[in-house]
Amino acid sequence: MDPPRTFSAALVVLDGLGDRPHPATGGRSPVHAAATPNLDRLVREGQLGQIVVVAPGVAPESDAGVFALLGYDPVRDSPGRGVLEALGVDVPLAAGDVALRLNFATGDGAGRILDSRVGRSLSTREAQELAAAITAADLLADERIRAEVRATVGHRGVLWLHPTDGRPLSPEISNADPFYDKVGGMGQARRPEEPRLRPVAALDGSPEAARTADAVNRLLDRVAPLLTGHPVNARRALRGQRIANALLVRNAGRPPAHPLPAFAERHGRRGAALTEMPVERGIARVLGLEDRYVGPMGADRAAGYRERARIARELLTEFPFVYVHLKGPDEPGHDGDAEAKRSIVEAIDREFFGPLLDGLDLGAVRLAVTADHATPAIAKGHTDDPVPFLLVGAGIPPSGRSEEFGEPAAARGPLGTRSGSDVLRLLFGTVPPDR
Repeated sequence: MDPPRTFSAALVVLDGLGDRPHPATGGRSPVHAAATPNLDRLVREGQLGQIVVVAPGVAPESDAGVFALLGYDPVRDSPGRGVLEALGVDVPLAAGDVALRLNFATGDGAGRILDSRVGRSLSTREAQELAAAITAADLLADERIRAEVRATVGHRGVLWLHPTDGRPLSPEISNADPFYDKVGGMGQARRPEEPRLRPVAALDGSPEAARTADAVNRLLDRVAPLLTGHPVNARRALRGQRIANALLVRNAGRPPAHPLPAFAERHGRRGAALTEMPVERGIARVLGLEDRYVGPMGADRAAGYRERARIARELLTEFPFVYVHLKGPDEPGHDGDAEAKRSIVEAIDREFFGPLLDGLDLGAVRLAVTADHATPAIAKGHTDDPVPFLLVGAGIPPSGRSEEFGEPAAARGPLGTRSGSDVLRLLFGTVPPDR
């Protein structure tokens, strides 16, 4: 069957979807164990396979995975996670500035990290109070660097370094965050045996990198007593909650000297992005995609997914390409909560894919469903596992397979194992789905 001359295309990225068998979900993965009638229907009506998102042996961060899925090289093309986060929250980066992704974390006071996300209980309001105190302290004034922290969502934030003496800073520095290595513009997950803050080092021989690394190390030393004594942490300690007394920073970047080729220029299609988190919003902005930022999921998950489905359908009537990023599966993967991950996958199938597919003409729309990386609950972090890849709709022959959506069916699916860079070429029909 030949595809129509023109068709709309949607790429739905389920953050951290990929998983492994887990005892809490009957020896199946949380994804495979989930009840997913809508995705199962798409397996029958389309083609299933799996993708290695970046490369074998690479456990990418979300931004690196998304860059690969959108047809860019995350090592060469990405300006860095810090810059993408900063763009997502409107930080006015200037030439010579450096931005880093930041986590508020809980440490033991001697460099060991007890919880990289403060028990996932730090509210955005609390993080904003801590960020304001750090910024007001002007901790690098003697280095002639303005250090500002912007809280984003929960424990997440951006460290923005702006030189006040006109001497540019360099992003060529290593991570203090022990859970990620920096590889070019890409962050790669690592699994330290004993997580400890790492000294930041210059990655090249430039004086700019040496100055920047030294400044970040000084800031991390100076910020610890400020955080420990802050009223936010006093109140948290009284409530028996973990305190946010450390900062994990990673993936420094700076504004690109030359803009990347826009998505429409590279792929010949205008596009829109429906995103929930600042980093994906930053990616949309740097690639020139129409920005439809809906923000993090609220308390009513069902209503949130239905609203996202409604917006996605609306965008499909306006743009030939729509990228949808749903954060849901990633967090319970990090938390090691297989049951919660299964529940979220079921909610996405029921409340997002149900309304999205209701009345949708798959003869005129081509849909891809995949993930930016795997976050197995049993591993409690990102891995390099291949992730499911489902392709269905205009011009895609139905497999007719009565299989449940999940990793086992994906591994034996007719699309085989592909690379992340294949996804848009298959979605747009520039390469045929048969191997």
